[in-house]
Amino acid sequence: MDNHTLTGEQLILFTHQLRSEEREQSTIEKYMREVRLFQAWLAGQPATAETIAQWKNHLRDEGRKPETINSKLSALNKFFKFMGWQELRIKYLKIQRKLFRSTEKELTKEEYLRLLETANHFGKARLALLIETICATGIRVSEVKYITVEAIQAGRAEITLKGKIRIILLPGKLCHKLQKYARKQKVASGEIFLTRSGKGISRRQIWAEMKALCKRTNVAPSKVFPHNLRHLFARTFYRTCRDVAKLADVLGHSSIETTRIYLISTGIEHARQLERLGLIS
Repeated sequence: MDNHTLTGEQLILFTHQLRSEEREQSTIEKYMREVRLFQAWLAGQPATAETIAQWKNHLRDEGRKPETINSKLSALNKFFKFMGWQELRIKYLKIQRKLFRSTEKELTKEEYLRLLETANHFGKARLALLIETICATGIRVSEVKYITVEAIQAGRAEITLKGKIRIILLPGKLCHKLQKYARKQKVASGEIFLTRSGKGISRRQIWAEMKALCKRTNVAPSKVFPHNLRHLFARTFYRTCRDVAKLADVLGHSSIETTRIYLISTGIEHARQLERLGLIS
């Protein structure tokens, strides 16, 4: 029988593999965290179909959500594939596709505009423009570094991620704002959104500044994070063009099914749709 004992050396090699695939740093950290948790839980035992099933049940017993469990299993399956341990790959929990999402995490356009107004009111010009740039283009927070002086001069940004290249168009009005900001900050080339030390602003800093903004405006912290701006862009874009395939291309999704997740309506919208059916006398 093959020895499927997880070692530190294997995890280091797995990290190198993820980096070679140009995975986002947050994704790499998540995968490594989940594999290390599994390794610690094994306590020196080899990974087998039985121990993996026990791990799955352990996560259930802890009351983890099915989506969370599947996310953890996905990291393990990625590792097993890298190791060539195909026989250890485990099936995910079957989850019915959600018909609607919670309004607690739904950032509305009105709330988005309120965030911009508050940021500008308190002199947070960089944060306001950063929020506006992400929401107006639908880019990932990790793709902010591609918003450069050269990109706004061309009116488009070339984004390279996971071995794929896509071009996103920058609205003229946004380019004008970015050019004005760059001139004021004396940024002649390269990335526009920089820290005081001249380095590119990090995902963590963007997240922290957005969360701090919640304290100054009447928007729930559960709604305020960079990826929610991408969701707002997706919903707004789709309402305008009604073309999910085109939206998938703009967002850089390999699967339209991923894009569909962005378009799930809220519970309130779903309830309105049921009312319009007119099936109750």
